[in-house]
Amino acid sequence: MMLVETMQDIENQTLHPVAARSRDADRLHPDEPSPVRTPFQVDRDRVIHSKAFRRLKHKTQMFLAPDGDHVRTRMTHTLEVTQIARTIARALRLNEDLVEAIGMAHDLGHTPFGHAGERVLNDLLPGFIHAEQSLRVVDRIEKDGRGLNLTNPVRDGIIHHSKPRVGITGETSGRPPTPEAQIVKISDGIAYINHDLDDAIRGHRVSPEDVPDEVNDVLGTRHSQRINTLVCDIVQRSAPNIEAFQPGDQAIMLSEPVQQAADVLRNFLFENVYGPINEERSTHQAQRIVQVLFEEAVRNPETIPEEFSRNLENEPVERVAADYVAGMTDRYALRRFKEIYLPTFWSG
Repeated sequence: MMLVETMQDIENQTLHPVAARSRDADRLHPDEPSPVRTPFQVDRDRVIHSKAFRRLKHKTQMFLAPDGDHVRTRMTHTLEVTQIARTIARALRLNEDLVEAIGMAHDLGHTPFGHAGERVLNDLLPGFIHAEQSLRVVDRIEKDGRGLNLTNPVRDGIIHHSKPRVGITGETSGRPPTPEAQIVKISDGIAYINHDLDDAIRGHRVSPEDVPDEVNDVLGTRHSQRINTLVCDIVQRSAPNIEAFQPGDQAIMLSEPVQQAADVLRNFLFENVYGPINEERSTHQAQRIVQVLFEEAVRNPETIPEEFSRNLENEPVERVAADYVAGMTDRYALRRFKEIYLPTFWSG
């Protein structure tokens, strides 16, 4: 018996009956199974070793093109989301490997300069959404155009992780089909409202005294305290739902008072941090850079690297240009903009 079969037997013996089983997971295309890793573990490893994952370390989370040692990037955000999600999954006896694979992959399609860049690409290519772009990365762009061939439960979790602009929960593209995917979705919200507040305080955008009393009273006054409150509340509130779970149910949720306090914190960040950042000159400059790079790629598709341009045979140049620009890191976008628009002087 291969080790992977033993591991899948352990899944059957230890996981909750409603947890996803890696033995049941189909892939987009037939693939040779690993003798020592479950399919979800394989998915996680493929994501971690992908070029798109490595680029996350130089993509904006909240502050544009950050150069501080302790400011979150899209990669550190991804790691924090995944760790929160694994804690919840373990407490509820759900599949941690599936949670980890979704968590590591959920933001692979994010643009340079964070949501500011995403808004520009959505204007230029209506319907551009980073969750759908993340799925496109793993299905069509990575690995020389062959994609990572992830399992369908992971792919479903990627496409369904986005949330509406109101609250840290809710649906924009349908309900995640598994409790594991629901965990990643809510963990995404928990992570960003807490680490963005932490970065905003460190960056002197707000002070601890500015945080609404309801947030301090319900969630706590420290970063770790707030995360612990939210995680424990999710586990306690969701455990009965897991026992009665049926496909299509919303199983993972917060209690009403904790949900309300989390939404107050989110609204506080939009009013005092995200909103002002969106109106800053540097944000408008970053958005102009994304627009210019997209338009340049459309005009001169021969400049698009092969990693992206191979799709020109079957798709419009605008679609491929969006792939190229969305894949850029903040610093590469700045460098590419300078290459195109700043004159090169003789220096020999």
